[in-house]
Amino acid sequence: MEKEIIKFPSVQGVSVIDRKTPEYFPPHWHNASEFTLILKDNCVYKIKDEVYHLNSGDILLIWPRELHEILSSPKEGSVFIQFSADIIENNLDLVSASKFMSACHVISAKKEPETAQILRDLIYEIGDIYSKKPSFSETKCKILIYRLLLVIGDYVMREQHEQNGPATFSTTSRNYIRSACNYIAEHSMEDISQAEVAAKIGLSPYYFSKLFKEYLQTSFPQYLTRIRLQNAITLLTEDSLSITECAYMAGFQSTTTFNKVFLESVGCSPREYRKLQYNQQ
Repeated sequence: MEKEIIKFPSVQGVSVIDRKTPEYFPPHWHNASEFTLILKDNCVYKIKDEVYHLNSGDILLIWPRELHEILSSPKEGSVFIQFSADIIENNLDLVSASKFMSACHVISAKKEPETAQILRDLIYEIGDIYSKKPSFSETKCKILIYRLLLVIGDYVMREQHEQNGPATFSTTSRNYIRSACNYIAEHSMEDISQAEVAAKIGLSPYYFSKLFKEYLQTSFPQYLTRIRLQNAITLLTEDSLSITECAYMAGFQSTTTFNKVFLESVGCSPREYRKLQYNQQ
């Protein structure tokens, strides 16, 4: 198993691999999402412990930090796009639906022909912009990626609705969570607490903790740590900052905690991550 650092050489946060995809690739993972359009029958992929047999027109969805591999694929058997996890993780709508979306790995052309066709067209459109590099290429590609995610989100939530009934969260509850997440994003570098955020949005600590976990499927400390980690990863690209400075500027209270969290989430130490980035550049 290897950690792969995705390169975004021409469009920041987006990469497109058109037909030059490998026929085999060993187990690996990366921080980016990877959506693959299958072009030929008899492609076999593995995500974690699940094996997927795919045919032409199917869409394979690999989410950030998922272990995956290509077991076998015909030559020029697929096209795929990769995009930064920030596109999902900095969007509250997508974060709140991530529990359901990340469980979806295949959109079958046979079972869901309309949805698969829409995704196929969007992937080709992203590839066209990526290759031609018109003005505002990054913005155009990311708008299309959001459209991809909206189509997938609508499909997943529709399936969820059919299986479990409609969502039970009220507009008021969603507004509380949105306010909390906005406050966390603005103050994550400070020593904030769950009780402080609850007070800022007008809820008791107990009710806020319960609502936050039910809505985002993660606890307040875990969510705050994830936001700080994203900020630290961005800061590590600044050569003028030491690793210790990056940790404290992102909101971590100790370098020991920062190094432990970074290793567990990213798969390497902050120093190793910075070295990998430097070597690729």
